[in-house]
Amino acid sequence: MSVENKKSAMTKLEDLLDPSLVASLERLDLMSRKMLQGRMQGERRSRRRGQGMDFADFRPYAAGDDLRFVDWNIYGRLDRLFLKMFLEEEDLGLVIAIDGSASMDSGTPNKFDVARRIAMALGYVGLVNQHRVTLALLQDGRANCLSGLRGRRRTAEAASWLIAQNAAGTCGFDGACRSLASARLGRGMVIVISDYLLREGYESGLRALAARGWDVFALQILSPEELDPRTGDQSPDVRLVDSESKSEVEITLSNTVVREQKRRLESFNAALRETCLKLGVRQMTIDSAVDYQKFLLESLRKQGLLK
Repeated sequence: MSVENKKSAMTKLEDLLDPSLVASLERLDLMSRKMLQGRMQGERRSRRRGQGMDFADFRPYAAGDDLRFVDWNIYGRLDRLFLKMFLEEEDLGLVIAIDGSASMDSGTPNKFDVARRIAMALGYVGLVNQHRVTLALLQDGRANCLSGLRGRRRTAEAASWLIAQNAAGTCGFDGACRSLASARLGRGMVIVISDYLLREGYESGLRALAARGWDVFALQILSPEELDPRTGDQSPDVRLVDSESKSEVEITLSNTVVREQKRRLESFNAALRETCLKLGVRQMTIDSAVDYQKFLLESLRKQGLLK
């Protein structure tokens, strides 16, 4: 059995973001487990006191304080200097990173296409809620980023960037995640979408992101064929082709072989869950054939990623 990947038919925003989904997404927002402050003032109200717009309290003036925040009315009445304090607004950064290796360009439905649709939907939630959104492609040990997106008007730009990306070569997950962690993207939430079937492993890359202080969510996408080798073509004789090294091997899908493959996949996924738990990373595995609208509106809300 050989499976030929079809070229993506994505050419416009509607191919990434179903218009029927937009209204539902606009009622959602991201939910981070941490109170995170970025470098800029944003739209997330914090109980911290700083230089936002809403008055919170007064405090006595101290040498070096900004005289612009002195309340001169109080000074006129009490002959003492007091500073006005305000509720600080938090800026949440949202980074959505997609594994761009050749292994993602496989499956029915195609894993890379599903990853881009999910990235577009989550990015849209971030944009309409005025968060700073960064899209990243993890490929060949680097993180290729489109950063600094904020506001609904940047939706088309985000879609164009995602449409232009291709899955090819290797991921270089460790180096790509370290590159992403070292980028000046502030603090916030990072969602890493991958099949996690990586030759080099994934632990050090996820650790680099978690150590950066981000709230990390690892979303694993597997194709129906990976979850069950007998999906689709029922012929027992198959040719397996490594999408990255192009090496081939012919096998017969006997009951024993299928059971062993499923056992190994279950063991691999259990190790992924354990690693994420150890690193404080939220994790979820989905089938690329998932109803992605239901996944966004129901599953991610149950996971606490959206509210």
